[in-house]
Amino acid sequence: METFLLLMNGIGTALIPLNLALLIFGCLIGLFVGAMPGLGSVNGVAILIPITFIVPPTAAIIFLAAVYYGAMYGGAISSIMLGIPGASTAVATVFDGRPLAQKGEAITGLTAAAVGSFIIRSTSKPAIAPASLVACR
Repeated sequence: METFLLLMNGIGTALIPLNLALLIFGCLIGLFVGAMPGLGSVNGVAILIPITFIVPPTAAIIFLAAVYYGAMYGGAISSIMLGIPGASTAVATVFDGRPLAQKGEAITGLTAAAVGSFIIRSTSKPAIAPASLVACR
């Protein structure tokens, strides 16, 4: 029961308007950072750390996580459209996405990257979390 209450507390914290605004802003910033070849998710987070000094700690972590996830998808944009992976994590995207863009079906590749990124990140974390709780006991 305590775990459920802590989960509800975490969801309530995430739904505070400041945290939601920083989440959306961080995703947009991360998308632009990830789309620039040569700037990856880690560089984007490192560059934007000074912004987090003016917000509460929880909001800062939410912002940096949003930048990271936005940049991870943003790397697919340069990989698919230009054939230039911005980070090592986007190299495999070039193999399938660039030929689609050359055929005029870039939207298909970008959609597949977005949906795949969202589904994998949304399902893998909750699947791994119970195992980590058991391992910690």
